[in-house]
Amino acid sequence: MVKSPSSPSPVTITVSSGGKESGSRSIGLTSPVPRASISNNPNSPLRRASGGGGSVVRRLSGGGANNYSSISNTTEEFNSEYYTYTVQIPATPERQPLTTSQTSLPEYGNNTGKPETSYISGTIFTGGFNSVTRGHVIECSMEQEEPTKKTKSMCGMKGCDEKAIQGRSSGGPCECGFKICRECYLECVGNGGGKCPGCKEPYKYVSDDEDDDGKDYDEDDDERVSEAEDQALPLPSMAEFKLDKRLSVVKSFKAQNHPPDFDHNRWLFETKGTYGYGNAVWPKDGHGAGSASEIRPDFGEKARRPLTRKVGVSAAILSPYRLLILFRLVALGLFLTWRIRHPNREAMWLWGMSITCELWFAFSWLLDQLPKLCPVNRVTDLSVLKERFESPNLRNPKGRSDLPGIDVFVSTADPEKEPPLVTANTILSILAVDYPVEKIACYLSDDGGALLTFEALAETASFARIWVPFCRKHSIEPRNPEAYFGQKRDFLKNKVRLDFVRERRRVKREYDEFKVRINSLPESIRRRSDAYNAHEELRAKKKQSEASIPASEPIKVPKATWMSDGAYWPGTWASAEPDHSRGDHEGIIQAMLAPPNAEEEFGSEADAENLIDTTGVDIRLPMLVYVSREKRPGYDHNKKAGAMNALVRTSAIMSNGPFILNLDCDHYIYNSLALREGMCFMLDRGGDRICYVQFPQRFEGIDPSDRYANHNTVFFDVSMRALDGLQGPMYVGTGCIFRRTALYGFSPPRATEHHGWFGRRKIKLFLRKPKKSKKEDDEVAVAINDDDADIETLLLPKRFGNSTSLAASIPVAEYQGRLLQDLQGKGTHGRPAGSLAVPREPLDAATVAEAISVISCFYEDKTEWGKRVGWIYGSVTEDVVTGYRMHNRGWRSVYCVTKRDAFRGTAPINLTDRLHQVLRWATGSVEIFFSKNNALLASPRMKFLQRVAYFNVGMYPFTSMFLIVYCFLPAISLFTGKFIVQSLSATFLVFLLGITITLCLLALLEIKWSGITLHDWWRNEQFWLIGGTSAHPAAVLQGLLKVIAGVDISFTLTSKSATPEDGDDEFADLYVVKWSFLMVPPITIMMVNMIAIAVGVARTIYSPFPQWSKLVGGVFFSFWVLCHLFPFAKGLMGRRGKVPTIVYVWSGLLSIIISLLWVYISPPSGAAQNYMNFQFP
Repeated sequence: MVKSPSSPSPVTITVSSGGKESGSRSIGLTSPVPRASISNNPNSPLRRASGGGGSVVRRLSGGGANNYSSISNTTEEFNSEYYTYTVQIPATPERQPLTTSQTSLPEYGNNTGKPETSYISGTIFTGGFNSVTRGHVIECSMEQEEPTKKTKSMCGMKGCDEKAIQGRSSGGPCECGFKICRECYLECVGNGGGKCPGCKEPYKYVSDDEDDDGKDYDEDDDERVSEAEDQALPLPSMAEFKLDKRLSVVKSFKAQNHPPDFDHNRWLFETKGTYGYGNAVWPKDGHGAGSASEIRPDFGEKARRPLTRKVGVSAAILSPYRLLILFRLVALGLFLTWRIRHPNREAMWLWGMSITCELWFAFSWLLDQLPKLCPVNRVTDLSVLKERFESPNLRNPKGRSDLPGIDVFVSTADPEKEPPLVTANTILSILAVDYPVEKIACYLSDDGGALLTFEALAETASFARIWVPFCRKHSIEPRNPEAYFGQKRDFLKNKVRLDFVRERRRVKREYDEFKVRINSLPESIRRRSDAYNAHEELRAKKKQSEASIPASEPIKVPKATWMSDGAYWPGTWASAEPDHSRGDHEGIIQAMLAPPNAEEEFGSEADAENLIDTTGVDIRLPMLVYVSREKRPGYDHNKKAGAMNALVRTSAIMSNGPFILNLDCDHYIYNSLALREGMCFMLDRGGDRICYVQFPQRFEGIDPSDRYANHNTVFFDVSMRALDGLQGPMYVGTGCIFRRTALYGFSPPRATEHHGWFGRRKIKLFLRKPKKSKKEDDEVAVAINDDDADIETLLLPKRFGNSTSLAASIPVAEYQGRLLQDLQGKGTHGRPAGSLAVPREPLDAATVAEAISVISCFYEDKTEWGKRVGWIYGSVTEDVVTGYRMHNRGWRSVYCVTKRDAFRGTAPINLTDRLHQVLRWATGSVEIFFSKNNALLASPRMKFLQRVAYFNVGMYPFTSMFLIVYCFLPAISLFTGKFIVQSLSATFLVFLLGITITLCLLALLEIKWSGITLHDWWRNEQFWLIGGTSAHPAAVLQGLLKVIAGVDISFTLTSKSATPEDGDDEFADLYVVKWSFLMVPPITIMMVNMIAIAVGVARTIYSPFPQWSKLVGGVFFSFWVLCHLFPFAKGLMGRRGKVPTIVYVWSGLLSIIISLLWVYISPPSGAAQNYMNFQFP
């Protein structure tokens, strides 16, 4: 039972008897539970650095008594919360309930009289995660004064003074050791149902042939236990060693006087039946001590259970897959060797272009295939996470969550391209996530500073008071209201509460009204602003008339945007006035929802104010903050990367969660347990080396055929899984949980350098070695040591800016993100269990004011933000560069694929939007290739295959230059009548067949171990050619212009599709044709190849010496090109059925006319006279 005292007091473990008799006995063990704040946390590095006092548990020995008292440092008091924790000890025959006089403990320093033994030293406290804590009484040496004293050999029955039976190693006929004489024993067997009066359990050895001479009841019993087996092992005394002040009594039980191989779990099991009852249950019914079939239970198994497991791909799939890669590599080598040795003398220029392209394609394939050699899968165990961090224990008696905090970042920039309703649904899914409410803080970055986004967020916070309790009460999935109410499946599945249908109907109606309010906000803001502006104009005219200013002079009144309370909006105005434009406005921070209380708050029954019955439902909401950083002309704001860094600094001051989740405004939490699954990797053994956990991106609203490979499953399910087997996957911009200290640019605690050929020689580095100091035992110094500097240098304003609060929050975040002490090895730092189960400090005006200062436009000047700290600047793909820098320091990352999708978002299904998105990604890759972030310059801490993967990221856009040439080669071959080889020999066909078959087999095996479909693989192949002939060449051109001429690259924001209304076509954007210069190369390739096929067929038919082999070769490769460009052609046609048939007819006629014209202009050789005469071949 847990009691909350009225005044702060130490944690008290009260041991009381479980009987109904009067009297109880308790002893207090002080163990403070400090708040994990900068000012009040005694375990905090800053607290210790400032010399803060703390409560120290000391053992005072005197006269044989073991007393534990709390001695507090008088220089400083703890402002902490303490609780009283009572452990119930059942009564046993050897320990009867104590009288009131016996419950009092000797006071500190008062050790007169007969020595007393502390009850703590005579009790084993057992328990664990998700289990009840109980005390196992070892012995009770405190003497009780009874009216009638009985010796150990007398019967324990009331009113009986006979000699007790000497059996079972002088412990009586029962395992509990209750003393009983022969007559009382026979009476209990005959009339008492054969049950022991002490433990109320049936006697196991019932016989009428016992005698009183000390022999056992059945000497021939096969299950009889020897005296040595039944005797308890020696119990260590707590008076023989010093109690560890940071740990619980359970750990201190392991004394130093035992040998290292002393097994305490075995001791507890083998001494069963003599120390009362607890939760360590022993076998019964034929599985007693000494039985050959008995298996000793592993009591430490639960504590050793891992949070995650790595599941490798089956060797039956992976071994053939690797072997096929080797076979194809050998086949490619032999094929290219044969091609080089057998040139086409008739068309050397054609042969030269083809062999150059083929060599590059082989090199590109090798770069793409090598990192796929070690794919892995990972699984998590959420039950172990709950037992370890959310179960009551001695340090956390209330069972508060000991999980670290998570700050969630959502970024948006333009409410016109990113609809506020989409952003609102993402925020609602975050507020309703299944994670401790007090450990979540959500930050929305509005880089456009729009009042529309601000008021939409306010409406979202209001609706969340209904939506979040509804989700918690009925376990709603997904917790995005638009996605939930739009599901086409049975919403009653697995729902058992009778009020579910009624409350769902009410919430659905409330959500519809919420959507109407969100959709009406633009018009409401416009009308409100017009009314206020008209009023301001009237006031200005009145002042003009009062000042006798001629009416002919114009009055300039700014067209401001007004808030609902009649105040100017400090952000962007619709009229774009000075100090109120998109690139020129103040910084804004507004806490829409304040930090919640640490204790649960339950709602009430449904009434006029409460839409649903929230009795027994926690109605608290996480903290929600609106942030719009300051922007001024003349400053480079660094687009999304700059906005994310502003959120990092703001959150460090306001909530300082040691972990950060980054989401785009259109990516919502689809699985409410996703954050817990990600934290399993961060908090498991070895998790202190993980810089981020990347989740795969899943998309909704994509056409069923996935025409433009928007799902991108080959990358997320094949390439990323394979990288997870190396040093970890890349960061892809959203759906990623970061370690805050990794974002700050610190190195991991341990790293491995790879030297020699292919990095086969490894050198392990320990980058955070604990420093020896004269600190107390319970003080753990913050060990954030970098390669070339210590913490005193790293926290200078040169790196993080001049905010002292920001600098002070860094070691606190590092401390809170540590692993538990029992998971750390020797010489490493960890945090004690229960250190985070404390309430968060309230948010005050001074904190918000400090947060405003760190989002100013000039704060990053002369600092390392964007260079080494936070998101890295200088590339439109800041996500890949940021992840690369972390891996380059030696960090590892993890790919978390959940059974139910963790996050879902939207993707552009329009052809033009999709091409512009790919253009931005490819441009960023070209920037990476020409920068210092090129993997060729990587440090030895990055694995060889990881370097290959990052090098391929910067290299793949250059493949487009060779791809465009190769797509024109079939057409050139058909136009000229030449081919890339002298003739289609059997050797060439065998090589071509072998390369094609191995490629198909590799694709099948990838489909097998990754779980993708053949349709996904084929769509990826098609869009590889579409993007390679359209967006990638433009990206190479833009990248070269930036490197050579310094031309800046414009950033195009990807439009987010709004939710379609009822009756609208969900895939309407798929058929919209928006012209773009990126479409010119693919259209040219298609037209040239179609014409070339017609020309080649006509030339061969009219030739007196037709060369059908060259025609077949050219037509085959042209057909290969056209098949890959087929989705692009469909995109140009628009909506299905809207293209008139005459278009197809004229296209065919045009191709025939052009082909015949080419034949007429360039007739086949040897047919100058009769080339117009048609002859069948």
